[in-house]
Amino acid sequence: MNHQRILVGLIILVVCQLLLANDSETDLNAYAKRGAATCLKCHDDPAITVIFNTAHATKADSRTPFAKHDCESCHGASPEHIRTAKAKLKQDQVAPSIAFGTNATTPVEQQNQVCLDCHQQGLRMHWQGSQHEFAELACASCHKLHSIHDAVRNRPTQAAVCFNCHTEQRAQINRRSRHPIRDAKVICSDCHNPHGSAGDWLLVDNTVNETCYRCHTEKRGPFLWEHPPAQEDCSLCHTAHGSSQPRLLKVRAPYLCQQCHSDSESTHANLLYSGADALPFGAESRLLLKSCLNCHVNIHGSNHPSGVRFDR
Repeated sequence: MNHQRILVGLIILVVCQLLLANDSETDLNAYAKRGAATCLKCHDDPAITVIFNTAHATKADSRTPFAKHDCESCHGASPEHIRTAKAKLKQDQVAPSIAFGTNATTPVEQQNQVCLDCHQQGLRMHWQGSQHEFAELACASCHKLHSIHDAVRNRPTQAAVCFNCHTEQRAQINRRSRHPIRDAKVICSDCHNPHGSAGDWLLVDNTVNETCYRCHTEKRGPFLWEHPPAQEDCSLCHTAHGSSQPRLLKVRAPYLCQQCHSDSESTHANLLYSGADALPFGAESRLLLKSCLNCHVNIHGSNHPSGVRFDR
C-alpha cells in the first residue's frame, strides 16, 4: 500500500513539473502551450474574460483569433512576459506584450496592424492614407473588443463615441435645425466611413451630393433648369450636422441668396444703401423682404416653363 502511495505521489510530481515547464516557456517565438488558460492565471478580470462571449473567441470559426493561438493571436507570443510575470516583478519590469488602446505603450501602427491582418478587406480597404490613419488613431480607441456590445457599432451609441473627438459636431446636433442624430435615425456611419474613403471628409460616396442623394433623392434631378450651386455641392448652402437657421441653412434667406444674387440691375430691392441713398430710420432694404423662397420654392432645380426663375 505504501509503495502505491509513493508511486501516485511521484506521478503527481511529474505532472506538476510538466505543467510548470509548459508555463515557463522562454523561447520568444513560441506560444503558450495552454493558450488562454495560461493568460487567465493573471488576467481573470471580468472586463477581460467577457471576450469569451464575443465572436472573436469562437474556436469553431477558423477566421477567429481563438481558433489559432487564443489571446496571443492579437497580443503576440509572450513566453518572456509569462516568465517575468511569474517572478512577481513590478509592473514596469514585466516583459511587455502587445497592448491596445489610446494609453497603451505599444505603438499605434503596431496595434492597428494586428487588426488589419484580419480586417483589411471591405470597408477597411481605404484605411491607409485616410484622415484617421494619418492622425495616428488606434482601432482600439473606438472599438472595444473585450465587450459583447461594441458601442461604436450600435446605432443608439455610435455618435457618442465619435463625439469624444468631434466636439464641434456634438454642439451642432443640439441646434434648432439638425439631422436626427440624437434620435439615432441618422448616425455618423450613414454618411461617413471612419476607416477611409475615396471622397472628402471620409464620406461614404465620392462627393457630398452623392452622399446626400442617398436620402434626398428628390433633389437629384435631372431638372430642366438646374441651380448651379445646388448641383455642385450641397454644403455651399447647408451645414450637415446642425444649424441655427431653418432647413440646415448656413445663413438665413434672403442673406444666403444675396451672397450670389446681388446684381445692382436686378428689379429686386436687394442692395445695402448708405449715405444719401439710405432708407428712413436706418432701415435696411433686405430686412423689408420676407424671403426669396416665398416665390422661388424649387431652388434645387425646376421644370417650370418660365425658365430659370425656379418658380412654383
